Amino acid sequence: MLVIRPIEQRDFPTLKQFSIDSGHGFTSLPVNDALLQQKIDDSNAAFANRGTAKSENLYFFVAEDGDSGEVLGTCALNAAVGLSSPFYTYLLGKQVHSSPQLGIYNVVETLTLTNDYTGGSELCSLFLRESARHGLNGRLLSKSRFLFLAEFPELFDNRVLAEMRGVSDEQGHSPFWSWLQEHFFSMDFPTVDYLTGIGQKGFIAELMPKFPIYVNLLSKAAKSVIGVTHNNTKPALRFLESEGFTWRGYVDIFDGGPTVECELSQIHSVRNSRQCRIKMGEPRSGRSYLISNGQFAGFRALIAEADLASTSLDEADLPEVTLSADAARLLMVSEGDTLRLVEI
Repeated sequence: MLVIRPIEQRDFPTLKQFSIDSGHGFTSLPVNDALLQQKIDDSNAAFANRGTAKSENLYFFVAEDGDSGEVLGTCALNAAVGLSSPFYTYLLGKQVHSSPQLGIYNVVETLTLTNDYTGGSELCSLFLRESARHGLNGRLLSKSRFLFLAEFPELFDNRVLAEMRGVSDEQGHSPFWSWLQEHFFSMDFPTVDYLTGIGQKGFIAELMPKFPIYVNLLSKAAKSVIGVTHNNTKPALRFLESEGFTWRGYVDIFDGGPTVECELSQIHSVRNSRQCRIKMGEPRSGRSYLISNGQFAGFRALIAEADLASTSLDEADLPEVTLSADAARLLMVSEGDTLRLVEI
């Protein structure tokens, strides 16, 4: 059984291997020891000093096998993006060129460089080892963060976003970037992807076109991948769409991948989650739930069978949920403790 927990220093070697395995276009896991170590340090600091309001904190989690202790995946939450360094996106829009006198009316699509997501909270760094991509593991890894958001909404923005990896091949060739490279840059996609991942974004403001780009001027290959998700990322996109995330025209400035968003309170697993009181026993309903222990620094989440009472004996009290001893052990909870859950 997989359990989600905050990252620890001992996870560094695995995190480094994940950064290598994730390949080109996975900007939030750069192959750079110092930056990976910084992510661990930032996450440890965020969990060690719980605030009362949103700030630029990183909450980084790993998925650990409850029996072997092997770490099989990562996921993270950026509480607020773009505050210390710019967060760029392109917005796909329209411009109208018309002349009533000549009877001409043309609508053209444009890409405009924006910082519209500044201050928003970001879902990021979702990676699951290929050997573990089965069953409910991907769903647990992706959706566990929503129970953390539901438990501590004051630490996050109302606008939650996720950048979906755009189209690129195994050699790091991006059709969208190839057009930008030809006309505005002299760097290949792996290089700009790496520089962005390690925080060196100054070249973006210096070299990016300052005015909207007319989409019809792009190459056919570049136009075809605007708003298109990388094949390896499509399962993650489907999970997010099932939670209420939608694409509103924002795309990555390097590979053209879509950025999806949802209001925190409208995320399905946030809106439908509920707090319950634990009763130890063997569940018999056969229903599976995404469950978290409701703790901050000691946050744990997993998917397990549970029996949820329809009502509590006392309306002022929380409903009871029957949980197995094994699930309770991994969640680090005992009878009578409070947890948060949502049905899978």
